[in-house]
Amino acid sequence: MKIIWFSVLVGLVGCLAGVAAAGNTAGLAQGNYLIGPGDVLEIAEWKNPDLTKTVVVLPDGKITFPLLGEVTVAGKTAGQLTREITQALKPYVPAPNVSVVIQQVNSLMIYVIGKVNKPGRFVVNSDINVLQALAMAGGLNSFADRDKITVFRTSGKKTQMASFDYDEVSEGKHLEQNIVLKRGDVVVVR
Repeated sequence: MKIIWFSVLVGLVGCLAGVAAAGNTAGLAQGNYLIGPGDVLEIAEWKNPDLTKTVVVLPDGKITFPLLGEVTVAGKTAGQLTREITQALKPYVPAPNVSVVIQQVNSLMIYVIGKVNKPGRFVVNSDINVLQALAMAGGLNSFADRDKITVFRTSGKKTQMASFDYDEVSEGKHLEQNIVLKRGDVVVVR
């Protein structure tokens, strides 16, 4: 019986991972992560220690870098930022060799509110789905309406809503509801 239960559990975890991977459009895969406010970056020009800085992205999405002043970094990948800073340094440094490393991810936040045991804002450093976010929030409390969970996602001036039924997903049904969350998503448990 234990072996059968373990196999079912492994199959369910694999299935959830497949759904999460399939639904991952923003992605935290190497090179796809978009820098955001609060992230810590190490920017280095290998020939010049004065152009090697560890910086925190400000709430407006900018950093200050020697010779360049304010640089907008939010919404760019590390590769895009490397190319942009390399190009901007060319008038000051012959053949600049710049590297940008994201040392710490702090801008990938999701919110879980309502009838959970520990509502709040959660900083995550990898892709997570709705079920995982609910677990981070301590699970549903005894007053939660298990089939009335909503995910709110804002893109520009538009907000989308997606429904989530805890019991269906935890029983392995309608797993498409268990979407991968993106920066700023809000999970509301009624």
